[in-house]
Amino acid sequence: MRDFNCPRCGQRLAFENSLCLSCRSPLGFSLAERTLLVLASESAPANGGTVAASEFRLCSNQHVAQCNWLVKAGPGTVLCESCRLTRTRPADQDDKWLAAFAEAETAKRRLVLELTELGLPIVDRVADPEFGLAFDLLASAEEPVMTGHDNGVITLDLAESDDVHREQLRIEMDEPYRTLLGHFRHEIGHYYFPVLVAGADLDRSRALFGDPFADYQEALDRHYSEGPPRGWESSHVSSYATMHPAEDWAETFAHYLHIRDTLDTAAAFGFAPAGATLDRPQLGEAGFDRIIELWLPLTWALNMVNRSMGHPDLYPFVLAGPVLDKMRFIHELCARPVDS
Repeated sequence: MRDFNCPRCGQRLAFENSLCLSCRSPLGFSLAERTLLVLASESAPANGGTVAASEFRLCSNQHVAQCNWLVKAGPGTVLCESCRLTRTRPADQDDKWLAAFAEAETAKRRLVLELTELGLPIVDRVADPEFGLAFDLLASAEEPVMTGHDNGVITLDLAESDDVHREQLRIEMDEPYRTLLGHFRHEIGHYYFPVLVAGADLDRSRALFGDPFADYQEALDRHYSEGPPRGWESSHVSSYATMHPAEDWAETFAHYLHIRDTLDTAAAFGFAPAGATLDRPQLGEAGFDRIIELWLPLTWALNMVNRSMGHPDLYPFVLAGPVLDKMRFIHELCARPVDS
């Protein structure tokens, strides 16, 4: 995530800001320009870094989802590129779950920005009613909700926004890491498998991850009855990745997104070279080697900083050789142009 500044006064801003706390200028994020812009008004007319209120306004989910993204001005309800991907959400009157919904949408906007910066196609359910991308953000108050992916539809249990609930599940499932953004990055990995992998790439994927069409229920039952195989750390990025080749792909894909976005942020704040940013493509084998060359010392330093504050490691994972081979494959696929 890049560093942002107010176009009007230069105040440093966060990705989520909708108001500059220094000059009080109203702000909106433009996905097309990948930056925060000032919304002009009669008292503060347009100039460099501003957009006219007559042409752009904030997303209609500005309040309910705390969305600060810009949309083209027009009649009726208009949602931004991220919010319009949400197919199901709590009602506006559902006070219990609206805060959780806003947290989930905040994480999803980070996901959408990273996917866009990586050049990955995002095809919604309008363009592709059968396999297009959509999000069902559901509350498990009345019936269980299973976070997962099915033919382009990503379902998230909004209870995951509750720190106590999420931490309890993390401990019960023996996971070193569990976040809303992590869930989205894992599930979007499932979405991109059929988008990115076809033909000869499918054979290479099988060689690296295993058969993606192996019986899933059988693998699930085996995983939860027997646990991960001994020595899994030498070939998988997480214990959950050992459950099924499809989960290995999704877990590895999620970690690729973790690494690229964290490096991008580190570069924006001077902790990594400028070439690590997402707008500077790292192409080919040398590009992936460079990413890992930058990542390993950065994550070691960040882990030590966390320990100095009494927190667990920021990135509590080991990237063994076979894991890097899988991630290199994903990197090559993401760097390849895809027809959208």
